[in-house]
This record gives sequence, structure tokens and C-alpha cells, in this order.
Amino acid sequence: MPSKEELLKEAQASSDPKRAEALYKEILASPNNQHAATEEKEAELRHQEAALIKLGELYRDQHNAQGVADVINLSRGFVSSIAKAKTAKLIRTLLDCFNAIPNSQKIQMDVLHENIEWAKREKRIFLKHSLETRLVGLQLDTQQFKPALALIESLLTELKRLDDKMVLTEVHLLESRVYRGIGNLAKAKAALTSARTAANSIYCPPHLQARLDLQSGILHAEDKDYTTAYSYFYETFENLSTQDDPSALGALKYMLLCKVMLNLPEDVTSLLSIKLASKYAQLRDVESMRAIARAHQKRNLADFEKALKDYQQELSSDTTIRTHLSALYDTLLEQNLLRIVEPYSVVEIEYIAQQVGQGRQAVELKLSQMILDKVFHGVLDQGRGCLLIFDQPEADRTYGAAIDTLEQVGKVVDSLYAKTVKLA
Repeated sequence: MPSKEELLKEAQASSDPKRAEALYKEILASPNNQHAATEEKEAELRHQEAALIKLGELYRDQHNAQGVADVINLSRGFVSSIAKAKTAKLIRTLLDCFNAIPNSQKIQMDVLHENIEWAKREKRIFLKHSLETRLVGLQLDTQQFKPALALIESLLTELKRLDDKMVLTEVHLLESRVYRGIGNLAKAKAALTSARTAANSIYCPPHLQARLDLQSGILHAEDKDYTTAYSYFYETFENLSTQDDPSALGALKYMLLCKVMLNLPEDVTSLLSIKLASKYAQLRDVESMRAIARAHQKRNLADFEKALKDYQQELSSDTTIRTHLSALYDTLLEQNLLRIVEPYSVVEIEYIAQQVGQGRQAVELKLSQMILDKVFHGVLDQGRGCLLIFDQPEADRTYGAAIDTLEQVGKVVDSLYAKTVKLA
């Protein structure tokens, strides 16, 4: 009967996935020799561990999420014979196989729930924390904010007791992202401050530091402080691109977004010419931001809409970019409407709608909003279908002057009263 090492080599050399799968399963199913020397036992365990990982990678390449889940469940019987630190690493490695499989979140969450319960039973506390942190990340990605917050609360209580700063930093960062997802910016900032405080007391790995900077940039952008946001995004981009991390592209898109939001669309081209950014310059994601910058520079609403339509996947998949571009579209529409109505005292709404290339109802709604916000003074005449524009009314200062006069008279009366008291 061939040894585990021979079976492993044969499986790795095999070009037939089904044959390789059968060999890996044979390695895992064959019992270990209990009477063998310690070195032989360790070698057999190493071969079984390699077979588990290779089988997981095989299912990953086949996009078989259920197969990966079965491998993780199978590994639980094997890990009882290896060190706890090695167990955590093995399960994390197998869980990473899900990342390459599209639409696998549901199966991954089920696997995590099962393994968290198993870790509790086995009293593997650090593995449990690692799995729960990953589960929170998945709940955040699938917008399950309520269960994510409940899990974060219990995790923080345990982590503060154990004083595990590294995981504490990650959980606070996830908490900040969850609160930002539900629109509670005050709590998102507080959680990010807690994450930075925890990170300052330990060595913070570059990848974690980049995620902290990215979240800081996003929160500053939410506050419309695009200059500070840009500096954080630049730090993130520099950090990730030196590690050749694919998520550096996201940071670069945020940098370009900040330039557009700061009304500096002409800086987009010069920014893409720097050494770190030049390798991303021809990618479709970057081209989408370049198209937005061109449309904004020309103040052209039609070009802006065309860019949003042509690059829908690149611009709409990210919540941050989608939110800020929506605000930019509103600003651009407002500027175009002001430019059209400025020369007139009375203008038909239908004419305005034709000029901006929008539906009449949408234009009417925006004009009424602008009147209420006092962007210009006017009224909508629904009967005639017209917009009546008034000149800027001059402020009547009579009331203010009268108040000032009365204040001065009050001071005179007080001084006269003080003098009469002295004379008496």
C-alpha cells in the first residue's frame, strides 16, 4: 500500500481533478500508525494537513463552496491531534478559500456558526474570537447590521477582559464600519478612535494600518472634509501599493473622487502620472473616475449621466463613491439650472427641462427645493407652467436700527439714574 507521502505527490502531479480529489480523500481517510516513531507520526500529520489544504484549494478552483465547507468540517476531527496555534492557522487558511468563490457568503456564514460552536465546546477561545471577527466582517458585507452589532458587543466584552489589542483593534474598526453603514457617524468616529487607541499600544501591521487610514478618510469625506480625506486615502494607497495589494485600486479611486469633489478635476490627470498610480491608469475603474472628472470640468450633465451609465458597475458597486457622486450630480444639476434661469424673470418649466435634458417633474422638484433653500428667489406658477424669478430683495434694516436706538437710549437712562442716586 502506497504511503501518504507518495499519494500526496501523485495527487499534486495529477492533471485530473477527480483523481486528485480521490487521492486527497484517501490520505485523510487512512489511519495513522500509532506504533510509529514520533518523527514518522509528525510527517504523517504534515502530509494530512497538506492534503486538507490542497483539497480546499481544489474545491476553490472549481468554485465549489459546499466542498470547501465539507473540508473545514472534516478538518475538525484532524485538528484535535495538532497544536492549537496550528489549528487556528489551518482553519483560517481553509476559510480563505471562500474568498475566490462568488456568492458563497451564505455557506461561509453557516460554516462559521458551526465552527464557533465547536470552538466554544473545545474551549479554543482565541480561535473563537478569530472566527467571530470574520463572521462580523461577512455580516457587514451582507448588510446584516443588527446581528453584527450584537456580536461585536459580546466580542468587545471578552477581548477587553483578555486585553488582546490586535483583535480589539480589528473589532473596533469593524464596529466603526457597521455604524457608518447604518448612518450613525458619531458612533462610527468614536469606534474608530477606540481602534486607533488600541493600535497605538501595539505593533500595527501595515495592512491593518491601511484599513484604519481608509476608514478615517471615508469618515472625513462624509463630513465633506475632502482635503483631510485625500491625505488619508493617499497614505492608504501608498501603503497598499508598496505591498502590491489589489485593494490599493479602491484607495486610488477615493483619491480621484476627492479631487473631483474639491472642484479640482484637472488634477486627476496629473495625479495618475505619479509613479505609484501609473500602473493603474489604464484600468477601467480609473477610466470611470476620469470620465466623471471630464464631465464635471465641462459642467456637462449629459456627459455625467453617460459616464454613470457606461461605468455603472465601477461607480455603483461602492457605497462611498455612489453616495458622493449622487451629491455631485445634485450640485451639477443645480449649477446648470441656475445658469439657464439667470437671464429670465419668467421662464417656462418645459423649456428648462429641455435645456438640462431632464424630465419636467424632476426639474420642478429640484427648482422647488432650490427656492426653499433660498438659492434664488422665485415661485412656481403651476397654472401657467412657469417659473417666476424675483430680484434679490434688499434687507430692511429699519427693525435692526430701531433695536440699536433703544439699546442706546437704555444706556443713557441707566447713566442718568446712576447720577441721580449719587446726587441724592
